[in-house]
Amino acid sequence: MRSIILAAAVLALSSITPARSQTLDDQDFPTIERGRYLTTLADCAACHTTPGSGKDFAGGRPIETPFGNLLAPNITPDRETGIGAWTDDEFVNSLLNGTGHGGERLYPAMPYTYLTRMSRNDALSIRQYLQTVAAVRNKVVSNQLPFPLDIRAGMLAWNRLFFQPGRFQARADKSAEWNRGAYLVEGPGHCGMCHTPKNVLGGDKTDQALQGYKLQGWFAPDIRGGDYNGLAGWEVEDTIAYLKTGHNRFAAAAGPMAEEVELSSSRITDADLRAIAVYLKDQPGTVGKPQAVASTEPAMRVGAAVYADECSACHTPTGAGIDGLFPSLTGAATVQAREPESLLHVVLLGTRSVATAGAPTAPAMPPFDWLLNDDQVAAVATYVRNAWGNAGPAVTAHDVQSARGELMHREQ
Repeated sequence: MRSIILAAAVLALSSITPARSQTLDDQDFPTIERGRYLTTLADCAACHTTPGSGKDFAGGRPIETPFGNLLAPNITPDRETGIGAWTDDEFVNSLLNGTGHGGERLYPAMPYTYLTRMSRNDALSIRQYLQTVAAVRNKVVSNQLPFPLDIRAGMLAWNRLFFQPGRFQARADKSAEWNRGAYLVEGPGHCGMCHTPKNVLGGDKTDQALQGYKLQGWFAPDIRGGDYNGLAGWEVEDTIAYLKTGHNRFAAAAGPMAEEVELSSSRITDADLRAIAVYLKDQPGTVGKPQAVASTEPAMRVGAAVYADECSACHTPTGAGIDGLFPSLTGAATVQAREPESLLHVVLLGTRSVATAGAPTAPAMPPFDWLLNDDQVAAVATYVRNAWGNAGPAVTAHDVQSARGELMHREQ
């Protein structure tokens, strides 16, 4: 009799859907897909996936700050070294309020100062998506900062000064498309993380939002509408093309922006790209154009000669470039930016632009650090910043010398 009961029990258990199938059946696939899209839009992989590791979101990548490096944490669902043991509230708070597991204070290298504009539902969608990625056991000690900056309690004071938690509020006087763009730029896209100047404590200079900031040996340019700088000459379609393909008639994405295009904006819907472009185009920029350096100045004459010898074959004698291949230098935001870091980075070390499905060529510019001395680099940089109707501050040999030293240090 006992054996019959045992057999019946085994038979009954065998008829139950396996646990894995039960879990799959219970998953909310639309929410997971929404979370995947938001994770891509927020460019989470750029920080939380170490390039070449093959371990998505397992952390360990150094995040450079003015105060030292942090290591991006593991956000896979591993329960011991990732976020698998976190509650939903803990995860939501990490995005919206800057606190992690057990209430631990996060550093603003995690862009919670922007993600706070997101809704709780969007945050939970990201959580559901991350629960579906492969769990990777990878213990990361994120805090690599020197004393006393390694004391997380200090973030209490920082947050009081520079963090304004709160969800995004749509403006009634703007279109739905504009508001969508505002939400994406100010929230999950956290564009100001790179493009807004910071104060000495690392907080945003909110009165200078999106006006450009130096980081990682580059200068993230002004991306407001503007009169002459930023996106002044760009139409909405130009911005869409740049974010989608990394290229347009004015520019080619390189450096950190190339990675952003590859991992994030190239995978965003056209409707969202248009919303971002509409919002940025509407942001008031610098009024009036600065006085260009006169063509009769010695630096301009030397720069013109260097340009003719080394640059004009690709960028053309008029600086117009070749659409989709070699970017135009005429009216280019990067060229005319108030700080010359990106221009000097490209001239000294060269670069390769991003390859995307829409623009797969990824043309490269060779380095000229071995060929041109500091005076020559300063002259050609000054020339392209002030020729063909451009206007930008002159570059000095000291600027170039400083850039060489910094870039050499970064390459080590």
